Amino acid sequence: MEQKAREIRADDIDPRFNWGRALPALGIMGVDFEERVDYRRLHRYRLSRVKQALENSELGALLVFDVNNIRYITSTKIGEWERDKLSRWALLTRTGEPILWDFGSAAVHHKLYTPWLAPENCKAGLIGLRGTVDPAFGLMRRHAEEIASLIREAGVADMPLGVDIIEPPMMFELERAGLKVADGQQVMLEAREIKSADEIALLNRAAAMVDGAYHLIHEELKPGVRENDIVAKVNEFLYRNGSDDVEAINAISGERCNPHPHNFTDRMLRPGDQAFFDILQAFMGYRTCYYRTFNVGRATPVQHDAYKRAREWLDCAIELIKPGVSTDRVCSVWPKAEEFGFPDEMSAFGLQFGHGLGLALHERPIISRVISLTHPTEIKEGMVFALETYCPATDGYSAARIEEEVVVTDKGCRVITLFPAEELPISAKY
Repeated sequence: MEQKAREIRADDIDPRFNWGRALPALGIMGVDFEERVDYRRLHRYRLSRVKQALENSELGALLVFDVNNIRYITSTKIGEWERDKLSRWALLTRTGEPILWDFGSAAVHHKLYTPWLAPENCKAGLIGLRGTVDPAFGLMRRHAEEIASLIREAGVADMPLGVDIIEPPMMFELERAGLKVADGQQVMLEAREIKSADEIALLNRAAAMVDGAYHLIHEELKPGVRENDIVAKVNEFLYRNGSDDVEAINAISGERCNPHPHNFTDRMLRPGDQAFFDILQAFMGYRTCYYRTFNVGRATPVQHDAYKRAREWLDCAIELIKPGVSTDRVCSVWPKAEEFGFPDEMSAFGLQFGHGLGLALHERPIISRVISLTHPTEIKEGMVFALETYCPATDGYSAARIEEEVVVTDKGCRVITLFPAEELPISAKY
């Protein structure tokens, strides 16, 4: 006797947020004695969000090459090496289930180990590895015609095909196959905007790992240590604790602090240096962006003052975060570019800044005086984003940089970056 399929309830896709309890930062093992992250529920939630966003759009299907979008739709990932190669892609139509084209043997692997994808929808494909296989060889044309055929079968060939990122020759082949190509990235960003309880748990776990990394930095920061020494130690710490990608660690010290260069070098730290760090890493794909500033041994009054002002600007923004507030109101409490030494807002972009976090480092909302004052967006419950401020010291070279990640709750927000930053930390204090 055929068993009747159980109706899927909303709680099967995403359990309700329980803002009355602390956000979980659970272990990474699966256990039988408590509920942790439910990855199949996570998949159902993400796929349902994309299907709803697609339904709300004018698109008939989405074709994605961005590895974050592929992971969001299919819950598959084959390694950081593929991030910039456009070697995998996925198709989702209004009427169908995800179809994934993978790199060689990964397609065979996914037929065995991803039961949430139909085996016939796990295909091997190759369009050219960023042009290293010449488009004239015909691979792009072959796959474009295959994709067009699947879209016709789904009954949506008369609607635009949304694409996120693509090689120009592949776009030309899709158009030659009779498809109208449109922007699909905005639809994907709309889908990824509100995080489920499982996503928030993963983001919180990722932040907890960086809490530990900053304790390590606080202990290791002393004269004679180089910026790249800190970067190496933090990479090791994060990978040993389960990171699947340390995207970057900015380590900036001394005279390099102003203006902010967004990188690290082999500069050796000296007594009295102000130094700030940004740790960008991912746990199960979910990213961190988490700045902290330290001083080595001692701090001058102007360094303390820069830190205090950066903290005040950040706290003023955090105080505003709640559902219904628009991003223009948040950025209005930050100083104008000219007030902290920059000629215009574009030159200061990213210094007084807010940005969504998820499978990508920059998701919605974006909060900046460059765009938010004229194009504000609404802050919503379930968003997760980072707020970061920067204040140069009046000595002309030191600067403070602080960043907090926040989860938007029903009434306000919850900070999930917990390494102490209320006052300027001084390492190797004399």
